[in-house]
Amino acid sequence: MIKVEWLYWLVGLVFVVMAVQMAADRSNPKRWTSAAFWGLLGLAFPYGTGVANATAKNGGWTLPAEPLGIAVLALIVLAGFNFLGKGVPVTSTVEEREASADRLGSTLFIPALTIPLVAIVCASVLDTSGLFETGKATLLGLGVGCLVALVVGMLVTGERKLSVPLHSGRSMLEAMGSALLLPQLLAVLGSIFALAGVGTQVGKIVHDVLPDHSKYLAVLAYCVGMFLFTVIMGNAFAAFPVMTAAIGWPVLVERMHGNPPAVLAIGMLAGFSGTLCTPMAANYNIVPATLLELKDQYGPIKAQIPTALPLLACSTVIMALFAF
Repeated sequence: MIKVEWLYWLVGLVFVVMAVQMAADRSNPKRWTSAAFWGLLGLAFPYGTGVANATAKNGGWTLPAEPLGIAVLALIVLAGFNFLGKGVPVTSTVEEREASADRLGSTLFIPALTIPLVAIVCASVLDTSGLFETGKATLLGLGVGCLVALVVGMLVTGERKLSVPLHSGRSMLEAMGSALLLPQLLAVLGSIFALAGVGTQVGKIVHDVLPDHSKYLAVLAYCVGMFLFTVIMGNAFAAFPVMTAAIGWPVLVERMHGNPPAVLAIGMLAGFSGTLCTPMAANYNIVPATLLELKDQYGPIKAQIPTALPLLACSTVIMALFAF
């Protein structure tokens, strides 16, 4: 059986290999601290397995959590004090890439399309085969799809050296920087908020403020709350457990007998409208601006606000009219 932990270890190994490349890249003025950041992150993946084993008491090797916590603090310091830098990418010239693109044409899309195709096959066909860990076929399929796409990409382009895609991946990693980790950190933040009872306290405040049986005000509070918490936390998935525990489930579903799938799905859509308006959603709004070298890094947000606000209004109206 292929376990999901193996995929995590592979991801960690890729980070470690790229950290070694960064350390050897003298064109990067911050090569040692950059290598330390990504190397620590890579080592955290297999180490985290030992911590998880110790926490869940499910056998296997066990490791104390304290060193992992220290590593996380080190990552925060390295990223927070701007110790990450960029090197000169080891790649072909612009002319060579343009000539290759003209030669390959639409076949360049084959590797990208391979990933979802393999993931779908693994999730739908191999899920019950016993090949993958139970309940993890989709995630493992995504990992297998990436590996297959790597091979397909090298065959399509005629590349024979594995170091070339690794160097290209490292360049992308350096361009994205620590913002690459923000979605994961924000998702964890949402879980922490939920465990800390933030949703319960917000629910108490809403219960005291909202008049009884005020369905429309409750819908407005839930949708606007999803929007605002997403703007603050940068991720609708992080805002969802907080606002759903506060308003979505206890007020709209249990007290006002709303249709749970409709209430929760439309509430998530209201949260997504907040994603369009916040720099905290760095992977969605800031990283693309960086990769495209836009003059205004907040340009995507400014362009998306005219779409986000009507989307929030429509979500609120749709929930009020059709979710009950």
